Amino acid sequence: MARRPVSAASGVDERLLAEATRLFAKRGFDRTSVQDIVEAAGVTKGAMYHYFGSKDDLLHEIYGRVLREQTARLEKFAASEAPAPRRLKAAAADVVITTIENMDDVKIFGQSMHLLAPGKQRAVRAERRKYHEQFRALIEEGQRDGDFRTDVPADLVVDYFFGSVHHLGVWYRRNGKLSPGQVAEHYADLLLTSLNDKETAE
Repeated sequence: MARRPVSAASGVDERLLAEATRLFAKRGFDRTSVQDIVEAAGVTKGAMYHYFGSKDDLLHEIYGRVLREQTARLEKFAASEAPAPRRLKAAAADVVITTIENMDDVKIFGQSMHLLAPGKQRAVRAERRKYHEQFRALIEEGQRDGDFRTDVPADLVVDYFFGSVHHLGVWYRRNGKLSPGQVAEHYADLLLTSLNDKETAE
């Protein structure tokens, strides 16, 4: 798996996250110790615990930073004055691209989330649910405005689309035939086509 570039000027927290990501990808979350991480990052355990209370916190942050970036970008698309279909297409393409760009982080978390403490698992699900609700709001807006078919519940559309996005880690390869932008365009087009298929709905 690819490793995030870390410059000499990077902060201790970023070094710890970079090394944790690399080690979790190589060995697995459960087979990587705190000692392994601090040695790789060149810091003490005390320095690590200044930023992260536990190995769980590192795993949570690996995914959390990706989700925060995606949420901030979605909020910008949602706030645009463009028609709902255009905003939804841009948001759909963007989540595909940012998922591919952070594929290692997403795959590591997907494989290891069940190892988190129950409280952190609930927190992650709540954070992800909030993102999905904002995405769903764009679909519902288009349905209210008559731009999208209304015979399929928006919740089901969201589940179907993000099921496909989460599956990217299974098949996407960086050296494959399709670039991230091309995959994103196809996914977004498929989503919009399914929502615009009014003849089928009738």
